[in-house]
Amino acid sequence: MFPRDTNGHGTIFGGVLLAYIDQAGAIATRPHCDRVLTVKMNEVVFHAPVYVSDIVSFYTTVARIGRTSITIKVLVTAERWQKTDETVKVTEAEIVYVNVDEKRRPSPITRLPAIPS
Repeated sequence: MFPRDTNGHGTIFGGVLLAYIDQAGAIATRPHCDRVLTVKMNEVVFHAPVYVSDIVSFYTTVARIGRTSITIKVLVTAERWQKTDETVKVTEAEIVYVNVDEKRRPSPITRLPAIPS
């Protein structure tokens, strides 16, 4: 994270993290969807602050696939590179996206995950 992303307390703005969380979640929909729009963030929990120079990682999992919507869970960690070298969970969120066609209308999700045999 960079100094331009900090608030008056010297930590990264929550809104900056939300933007990255939304991007990470949208990328996680790619195996199933071609174009998605963010519908809502069901829950966002900020567990710990993110500092300038932290190495931030975003981990995603598909939580649910509906007819036209897909729910992604995002876990955010920060490696405290200049402080202790520890890695801490800083944020987690659940985001719902809707699969849309070229005219931005809801479209069925047809690329479903393979069922193990």
